[in-house]
Amino acid sequence: MKIICPVCKTKTTWEENPWRPFCSEKCKMIDLGKWILEEYRIESKSNDDEEDEIPKP
Repeated sequence: MKIICPVCKTKTTWEENPWRPFCSEKCKMIDLGKWILEEYRIESKSNDDEEDEIPKP
């Protein structure tokens, strides 16, 4: 089965690919770095920014 790497958009195979769904270890580490730096976020539907903040004691 052919898949497209979510990082670099290169076509790769699912079978015999130790880094799936990525094409390489490099793309896997790039994705991990984005998670660590919190670049992936789910946008809030709320317009009120105060709801998203943690209250200070």
